[in-house]
Amino acid sequence: MEQDNNNITPPTESTPIPTPSEATEQAKMENWLEEEQKNIAESGFSGEILPGLKLESGKITTFTVDFSEPFAIWTDDKVIKKILKVEWKGEKRNLWLNVKNPLYKEIVTRGVQGQTVFKVSTVGTQAETRYTIVEED
Repeated sequence: MEQDNNNITPPTESTPIPTPSEATEQAKMENWLEEEQKNIAESGFSGEILPGLKLESGKITTFTVDFSEPFAIWTDDKVIKKILKVEWKGEKRNLWLNVKNPLYKEIVTRGVQGQTVFKVSTVGTQAETRYTIVEED
């Protein structure tokens, strides 16, 4: 049987064969990612995954907190955050707050009193960020 070499298309781009060290690095990354995937599954966050609400420095952000069910919790070795379901400009969002953040305590306290709409002024960045709930006139 005669082979037709005219119909064989040569590869346009060669796929490099990984070196042993590259293959080891790839395996380490895959192991790390598999472990991370397990950690995410075991983290216990079963809440609705929504975009995060960003409280921007120098701006007042108005949002409504949904107090109809307990807040979801996210933890790692050092930090506990509560994930508040909020509505901002007609969109559902998640507001992630460290439970040690004074804003979290203030929102919960006012929620107990029946307040659901909040206007928050943000000043500073990162560790220097300060939040203030703006009072209604």
